[in-house]
Amino acid sequence: MSAQEDAARLLVRTLEAEGVEYVFGLPGEENIHFVDALRDSSIRYVLVRHEQGAAFMAEIYGRLTGKAGVASATLGPGAINLQLGVADATTNSTPVVAISAQVGLDRIYKESHQVVDLVSLFRPITKWAELAPTAEALPEMVRKAFKTAQTERPGAVYLAIPEDVEAAKVPSGLGPLPVNVVRPQEPSPAQVARAADVIALASRPIVLAGHGAARAEASQALTGFA
Repeated sequence: MSAQEDAARLLVRTLEAEGVEYVFGLPGEENIHFVDALRDSSIRYVLVRHEQGAAFMAEIYGRLTGKAGVASATLGPGAINLQLGVADATTNSTPVVAISAQVGLDRIYKESHQVVDLVSLFRPITKWAELAPTAEALPEMVRKAFKTAQTERPGAVYLAIPEDVEAAKVPSGLGPLPVNVVRPQEPSPAQVARAADVIALASRPIVLAGHGAARAEASQALTGFA
């Protein structure tokens, strides 16, 4: 790795470490370094006609694979266009990582062109939303984003990357964090016994099963139980 690697290429390496295969999105001036870095990676950049389409494509990818789909956009209206798909992913318990550009930290406090508090907009519709304050923070924040999105109950997360952070140089040796897979905990034996007692006393029990049964590959067990 070159000592002159920029944050955009570090970001791409963190996505590769997470097993990302596709990034669905639209490029813009403020995230062009990221899009350019994807050209030299194993990740396929899927160009869409509208950011809303990118968010829904990422959601369907997450729903079919169980791995977080990644949607990308530029700042301002481009990022806001991701919101419908991002909200849908959260309400449908689907892992999605939405990444957008943001104005540089050198002017984010000004009333300048396309300055919108994107983190505040995304926070109510995601499990976690944050702005990357430095290039050095990217490995830890990307790891947190994927871990949060993919942990039960799955949902969408959002990460804003200021344009000056994206273009910044990173120190030699900085790289992705190891991926630790969170294993679901076994249910409490006492709670299982309690549920069995309640079911045994029921005269007309009804089974309400959600997509979590499919995610856990418990369809056969559910059918047998029913």
